[in-house]
Formats: sequence, structure tokens, C-alpha cells
Amino acid sequence: MSEPPAMESLKRFFDRLVRRSLSDLWLASEPVADYLAGLLARFARTDQLYAASGRTGERLESVVAMMLEAERAWAFDEPDFDPFRECLIRRHIGDYTLFMIGIFREHVERRASMGLYVREGKRAYRVVAEFERSAMKPDARLFAALSTEFEGYAGALGYMKRVYLRPSDSPPSLGPVLRLLTEW
Repeated sequence: MSEPPAMESLKRFFDRLVRRSLSDLWLASEPVADYLAGLLARFARTDQLYAASGRTGERLESVVAMMLEAERAWAFDEPDFDPFRECLIRRHIGDYTLFMIGIFREHVERRASMGLYVREGKRAYRVVAEFERSAMKPDARLFAALSTEFEGYAGALGYMKRVYLRPSDSPPSLGPVLRLLTEW
């Protein structure tokens, strides 16, 4: 099933910006660039940012609530026991923390949650990478890279926001302009 045209167009827009940002910062871009562009397009919708829900259907809006729900997925004595659900929730934790640190860093810092977000984002992607590896899926390398280079990719999203998504009334940065001139 393909994505709606608006979503595909938004993903292409972010793909170009993500790839330029990763290139500017000399960070590996394949297959991470495609994943990050998809993440940004998906999280452009608030309902997707808070897509994780608890056992009773409540929306999980904090990293701690998501972590508790991931642990609940392993409750052997509960009817909701589902280790695969843990993987889905961990992936959402990784995506959410990466997005928030990269795009809304000031908000995370104001809440004094930076250490928690970094630690749990890296851990979440590491768990997903191990799950994917045990299932012999090729995405294991992608999630391993997101885990080991978590802060670098979060920084790249922040860089992209500051350099390529800045308000039009702010003065342009000289670096990207010089880069474009040398490419021309």
C-alpha cells in the first residue's frame, strides 16, 4: 500500500533537506537519510507523534509512560503478553526522542529531560536492532546505526532546522551559501 501523495511529497521535501544536512556534517546518510525523512514526514502529523497507546487505549505522551508500556508487554501473567509489541513501542521511543531532541531541543532541555531522552533513545534503537538482527532482517544495521550515532543524527536534525528551515526574516548562514556557490 502506497503513501498518500501529500505524505510522499512531504517525505521528498524532507529527504532533500536531511541529505544536505547529513552531507554538510559529514555523517553517513544511507539508509538513515531515508528513515529520517520518513520520520519527519510522519511526525508532521501530531497524531503520529503520539501514536503509541497503552493497553487500555490511552495515549502515551511521555517517554516514561512509553517505557512502562514496553515493560508491560513482557508481563507473562497478563493476557496482553506480546514481546513484538515491545519492539514497536521501543521503536516509537527511539523515533520520538530523536525527533524531539533534534527539532525541539530547547523544549527537552527546559524540561531537564535531555539525559533521559538520549539514554532511552539509544537504548530503544539498540533493542530494536537486536530484535531485527535475531529475525535476520536487514533493518538491523539501520537501527544499530541510529543507536550508536543517536546524538549525531539528532544534531543533524537540529542543524537542518536552524540552517534550512529557519524563518525567512532571520539572516542566512554563510556556510550553506558558500557551499552552493562552490557547487555552482
